[in-house]
Amino acid sequence: MTDSTLRTVTLIDDLTGKSWKLPVRDGSMGPSVIDIRKLYTDTGYFTHDPGFTSTSSCESKITFIDGDKGVLLHRGYPIDQLAEKSDFLEVAYLLQFGDLPNTTQKTEWIKNITYHTMVHEQLRSFFNGFRRDAHPMAIMCGVVGALSAFYHDSTDIHDERQREIACHRLIAKMPTLAAAAFKYSTGQPFIYPRNDLSFAENFLHMCYAVPAEPHLVNPVLARAMEKIFILHADHEQNASTSTVRLASSSGANPFACIAAGITSLWGPAHGGANEAVLKMLIEIGSKDKIPEIIKRAKDKDDGFRLMGFGHRVYKNYDPRAKVMQQTCREVLSELGLRNDPLLETAMELERIALQDDYFIAKKLYPNVDFYSGIILRAMGFPMSMFTVLFAVARTAGWVAHWQEQFSEGEQKIGRPRQLYTGPTLRSFVPLEERGGKTDAEAFISEWQRRRSDTLTG
Repeated sequence: MTDSTLRTVTLIDDLTGKSWKLPVRDGSMGPSVIDIRKLYTDTGYFTHDPGFTSTSSCESKITFIDGDKGVLLHRGYPIDQLAEKSDFLEVAYLLQFGDLPNTTQKTEWIKNITYHTMVHEQLRSFFNGFRRDAHPMAIMCGVVGALSAFYHDSTDIHDERQREIACHRLIAKMPTLAAAAFKYSTGQPFIYPRNDLSFAENFLHMCYAVPAEPHLVNPVLARAMEKIFILHADHEQNASTSTVRLASSSGANPFACIAAGITSLWGPAHGGANEAVLKMLIEIGSKDKIPEIIKRAKDKDDGFRLMGFGHRVYKNYDPRAKVMQQTCREVLSELGLRNDPLLETAMELERIALQDDYFIAKKLYPNVDFYSGIILRAMGFPMSMFTVLFAVARTAGWVAHWQEQFSEGEQKIGRPRQLYTGPTLRSFVPLEERGGKTDAEAFISEWQRRRSDTLTG
């Protein structure tokens, strides 16, 4: 963001007639912002913006979104180009360092990630403390936070080398922990990572291999998993990324910050959206019920909501959805699941919604969550694992934003203000003057009640 010394906006208080000039700052892309950092000092006022829908909380060079035009760029590169031509670890490098790696840089980066994929053996036994029916995201919250108890040599946030190693470890170990959470829920033994496999291949191998026989990862599914990871790697200042940044502002160690991001991602309004899509499709049941569902979705008095359509940010087609749509068809074709009733329902719902004037006018296009849930189900993942896979991918973005904060110079702890609407100043009233029974009266009443119950029982 660049300072614009010639541009200001004027704030006028109608009550007092006072006015203040606020500087305007321009980014390289997107809307300009009104710099209100000195607003309270100069005027005595705060701004009120629940959900931060009109507030820039930081300056970032990582991801740019234009929701009206359906644009998503990582360091200037369109998401569809990255998904089609790149791989996840290359995108992770781009997010972290700002440029695509050359051959030497990519080789070194892949080596740094690959040789950090194993986890401390005692950490693996940490899983045994959870119930077998524990939600995988609950497990992930615990084990990722626990990494700080095993890797003390990468928790000093003021040491640049330790921060770098922490990023390597988080990106590398997240698939290992996620696969372990999956295996733990099925009762199968954990599978160790393999250094000869790609990031996506290694993850699928750890999820579906068993010690009793060799397991070959389907290349079509591996490429689909790669695209899913790329499409979910970062998405600007969303709830979980903002959570990571806020936790980091306090000086918390990197593992704690990413664990905080995972807890935020777990919310159904954030990372749980693709799970909600599958639940909706299950409730619909069959294609013949779709007209009724479409009718309900159009009825403003009906509380029903069509999941997987529209987006908080995008008021146009989600650019990630276009890539995911094609990937979905490739996976279903490869697995021979074109006749799956649930998937047939999804495809028919998509077809009708894309042709319906109401959805077109409202710009309610299928989003990335609509297709990703279908793909993951087809690949054999239970719904409880959907958000876990999201966390594996988003870790690349989280650590990039975490690192970016240290390049901003002075670290300032996040401290939002509030519009207080509670009671005004009151004087303390002694307990005996507040009415009700005294302690002695309450004791006697309870004793009498119990005695009565004993006599009549």
